[in-house]
This record gives sequence, structure tokens and C-alpha cells, in this order.
Amino acid sequence: MSEKNFRTESDLLGERQIPANAYYGVQTDRAIENFKISGNLLSQYHNFIKGMAITKKAAAIANEITGMITSEQRDAIVWACDELIAGKYHEQFPIDMIQGGAGTSTNMAANEVIANLALERMGHQRGEYQYCSPNDTVNASQSTNDAYPCAIHMALALEHLEFMPRLEKMIAALDAKSEEFKHVIKMGRTQLQDAVPMTLGQTFGAFADSLRGELKNLRDTADEFLIVNMGATAIGTGICSKPGYSKACIKALRDITGWNISLADNLIEATSATTCMIAYSSAMKRLAIKINKMCNDLRLLSSGPRCGLYEIHLPERQPGSSIMPGKVNPVIPEVMNQVCYKVIGNDMCISLASDNGQLELNVMEPVIAYTLFESIHLLENGLDTLRHFCINGIVANEKRCRELVERSIGIVTMLNPYIGYKTSTKIAKEALETGRGVIDLVLEHKILTKEQLDIIMKPENMLQPIELSL
Repeated sequence: MSEKNFRTESDLLGERQIPANAYYGVQTDRAIENFKISGNLLSQYHNFIKGMAITKKAAAIANEITGMITSEQRDAIVWACDELIAGKYHEQFPIDMIQGGAGTSTNMAANEVIANLALERMGHQRGEYQYCSPNDTVNASQSTNDAYPCAIHMALALEHLEFMPRLEKMIAALDAKSEEFKHVIKMGRTQLQDAVPMTLGQTFGAFADSLRGELKNLRDTADEFLIVNMGATAIGTGICSKPGYSKACIKALRDITGWNISLADNLIEATSATTCMIAYSSAMKRLAIKINKMCNDLRLLSSGPRCGLYEIHLPERQPGSSIMPGKVNPVIPEVMNQVCYKVIGNDMCISLASDNGQLELNVMEPVIAYTLFESIHLLENGLDTLRHFCINGIVANEKRCRELVERSIGIVTMLNPYIGYKTSTKIAKEALETGRGVIDLVLEHKILTKEQLDIIMKPENMLQPIELSL
């Protein structure tokens, strides 16, 4: 190929030929070569790129205030960052999300792309770094060790804001089913054994409230993303930055995002800490465990149709077997189960990576960020799939629910307050041995009258604490 198709750039290790049409530079090119790991490229993680751009924009504003760069350089860098925030040029970040170097490749990719965009804005050629350098200008007053975690925090705050509506829609769908099924009497179960009656609406209401409780937990943990270490530079001492830079950078971050961003109390501690990511991953795991439990319940309640519980009917999404005609499987809850397992496993990865930071830096932040992004994206897609293809279309099998209540031995529990535990036990034992119904045996032994049983067995009297006069 013609030399015109390339430009020469150099770094500590020597010269490399960079595609002339690339906005990235020599260090990004090395990262492309070095890290062919996950196949998941930074270019696919738009909020991460936006988080880098937000960080670099704030730094440029602060650097101009402290005299580290010119107003012309600031304006060009701010324009370049705004282009990235708008979603442009993201293809210029073709580096793997999992990388060595504690995120240096990602930080330098942002520096190089922003520098070359800024150069063109200023009327120069890509690679003419004497006018706007990736290191000396775009990265002024920064280290990867403060810019990279700050960018992760900004990105995760954006991810959180996109995730929450998905969870809220799922809760609303479950609330709607709770209302739809509030009149359907069914048998509650403990330890997979018949317990006492309840409504199907109460089952779905409990699902909704279980997830609703996670909204606050997620919001509280996400607030920690707004505490950053900008101005820490290499290890938290602020070396290579000027007095006032950190304060100006925090103000710029607030102005850019509209968020209540604050500076960490101890920059040395904050530079090596991954606490906020541990906390958010734990919150995602907690949510995943609750969703997983709900999906297991849906599969049990829909089991059958002839030989299982079959109290609900799930939407039929695909044939269930290549050999068994007529079989339809609960494929949507099943895929959500698998999503939840992955999120739970991801939390372990994040815990191990967080545990293996040494001294003044945690070099494992790339895998922590990558894994947490994955958990969020999996749950986003999973919740949308579960809501649209399963929850919204669930139908109650009312007749089946009522039959199981009437046949259940567990219904004898309703009679405890009126006939006593010992008599109830005798009735339950006889019902089990003979296969007869509890109600029939109570009438046959003249323990209660039909009128008394009708009062006790009214749905409204079975579902809450109540005092009856018989």
C-alpha cells in the first residue's frame, strides 16, 4: 500500500505506521495488537466512551483555568469531547475491554482520538502533536489512575440511569398481574408442601414488592459513582497538577453532567479503591437472586400441563422438543435463570479482582468494569425479554387453582382456631389415608356445620387475620 495511507507515530518503544484515516495513535495501535482477549471492544461500550469524554472535557476546562493549556486547545478538546458524547467516532476505539496496564490503553486511546479530532478542528493534520499532544495537552494534570476510574464512574452512572426504567417496567407488569389475579384463590406452599390458601394476585404482588425493594438499594449504591478522585494523578498526591486544578475539574464535571459529583476525601485511598463497583455488583447480584427465585416459581406454577401444578399458563414461545410432540417449555424463565447465574458469577469475578489490588493502585480495574457492564447489560436485556415474552402474557388457570385448594389437606389449617390442633390432625390423617376431602370428613363427623364451614371458607376469611363468631 502507498505510504500516503499511513502516518508515522512514535512512543517509548519506537515508531509504528498508523493508518492515515485513523484518529487513534501509536499506543492504541499497540493495544490492538497486544490484547486480543474477549473480543468485546471498547467501541461497543458507548457509555464508557462518553464517560471518558466527560472526564477529558472537564480536565480541559480545569487545565485552561490553571494555565496548563491554551484557550484554543481547550475549545478544540471540548468540541472533540462533545462529538464523542454525541455518539460520534466510537469506531475509533477498537481495543479489547480486558487489558493489562490498569486501563492505560483505554486512557491513551481517548487521549489520541481527542487530540487528533482537536487538531483537525484547529486546522492541523492528524499526528501533528506539537499543537495538541495526547499526553501533554489532553492528558495534562492527569494520570490513567484518576482519569480512567473517573470515566468508569461516569459510565456506570449513565448505565444505571438506563437500567432503572427496565426494572421499573418489570415491577409495573407484576403489579398489573397482581391486580388481574386478585380474585383467584390458590394453595400456598412451604417446603413444596401444601400450606394455606392465598390468591394468585398475592403471589404476583409479592414478586413485585420483592423487586421494588431493590430500587432504593441500587440508587443508594449508584450514588457512590459520583465520588471521584480527579486530581489524584498517579497515586493520590496530585503530582504534575497545579493548585486549584482538582477543584476546578470537579466543578466542570458537575456543570457537564448536572450531577452532584464530589471529590473523594482521601485521594490516595480512592485511587486504589474499587468500593463503589463492589457495592453495585453486590446490588446487581441481590437483584439477580430475587429474579431467579421468581423465575423458578413461575416454572413450578406452570408445570404440567396434566401432571404438574399448572396453576398458571405461560405464553408459548416455541416447540419444546425434537422428539416429544406437543411439549412446550418455559424457555423465557429458563433464559432469565441463566442470566441470573451469570450475574451472580460475575460478582465473584469482581470480588476477586477487587481483592487483588496492591498498594496504591488496583490494576484489575479493566476486568471489573467490563464484568459490571456485562451484568447490567444482561439484566437489561433479560428483564425486557421476561416482561415482554412472559409476564405480560401469563394467564391464570382459575379452575385448576380452586380444585387444588379444595382437594388439599392443607386447608385443614383454616379449621385450627375452631376445632383445635388435635382434631385437625386426626382429620388430616384420615383424609390422607382415605383420599377423601377435609370438608367432607368434618361434616361427616359433625365437627362443624355446613353453614359454619361456608363462613370459614369464604375467600375473604382465608386470606388475612380475622375473628369469626360461629
